[in-house]
Amino acid sequence: MSDPDILLSQIKLGRRPLIHLSCPTAGRMGAAGGCAALGILQSSLTDSGYSLLLALTACAAAVLTEWIGNLNQKPFSPRDGSAVTSALVFTLLLPHHLHPLLAAAGMVFAMGVVKRSFGGLGANWLNPALGAWLFVRLAWPGAFTQALDPASWGAPVAGFSGEVAGRFNAFDGPLTAWLNRTVFSLAGAELPEGYLGLLVYTGNGAVAERGLLGLILGSIILIGMRVNRFWMSALFLGVYALLVRLFGDRSGGGSLGAGDVLGALFSGSVITAAFLMITDPATGPKSRIGAGFAAAAAGLGAFFFQYRGLEPYGAYYAVGLMNALVPLIRDFECRGWYAGGLGHEV
Repeated sequence: MSDPDILLSQIKLGRRPLIHLSCPTAGRMGAAGGCAALGILQSSLTDSGYSLLLALTACAAAVLTEWIGNLNQKPFSPRDGSAVTSALVFTLLLPHHLHPLLAAAGMVFAMGVVKRSFGGLGANWLNPALGAWLFVRLAWPGAFTQALDPASWGAPVAGFSGEVAGRFNAFDGPLTAWLNRTVFSLAGAELPEGYLGLLVYTGNGAVAERGLLGLILGSIILIGMRVNRFWMSALFLGVYALLVRLFGDRSGGGSLGAGDVLGALFSGSVITAAFLMITDPATGPKSRIGAGFAAAAAGLGAFFFQYRGLEPYGAYYAVGLMNALVPLIRDFECRGWYAGGLGHEV
């Protein structure tokens, strides 16, 4: 066997989706699913439980589709948790009052087409949750937009009172003032009002935006458990924040270097992309240099789509674009980076 053949055979072994993670697949999926669940639960507190209904519907559709697809492989057991985790992450991307049947349709597409038609876990080229979101948004754009309009909402699902939302938002001013007196004053800085309110946003929007505090807490847990490649999240957020600082204000006709970094990072879509999507080992490069390139390029794309394209979900499109380019990156990994000694697995 020639040297190139030996090299390519080694790369094929290295392409197993979770080979570079010490945490078992089920443990990693459970941690990621738990992070997503915290955001969903926070959102459900102030939308009459609708976010939770979306999550339960999506999970049921995902598991059922997986079961149907594995009828010839008995016994079927969704023990790796990938279907449920994909459904929970998918729920974060949805408007919190989207019709549950559309959430179910999205997961049928994700499990049956995005994931299974390419060979199952690790063989899919696109993140299943992202694939489901693109399917729903592009197939039913009117329903997606209507779900963000409070006038279109039906009767509440559960008995939560609207007063809950008021109690969540009332703390912003007093807490900001307290932090300015006790913490930021030591550095001669002052935090404007409004940022802390983003952590417990209760208006209409995506579940991720309404569950930001839960997502941040879940992301901290993920970092502590070391089940994901945190350095990729940091690189993605660093590139994104740097570009926002330099050019973010220019999008509105402002000055260079005056972008609102804190406001840009206090975004559920950005946190979801950084900690639950860009770090997905099944749809990412396998070498350090490849993973680093993908994370940095996704950060660049997120800024471009959100600030230049005025797309509120720009971070998702950026991750989707990088997913599409991963086969090309892996080809470079196989034929160039590994041969040059730069292809050590992440």
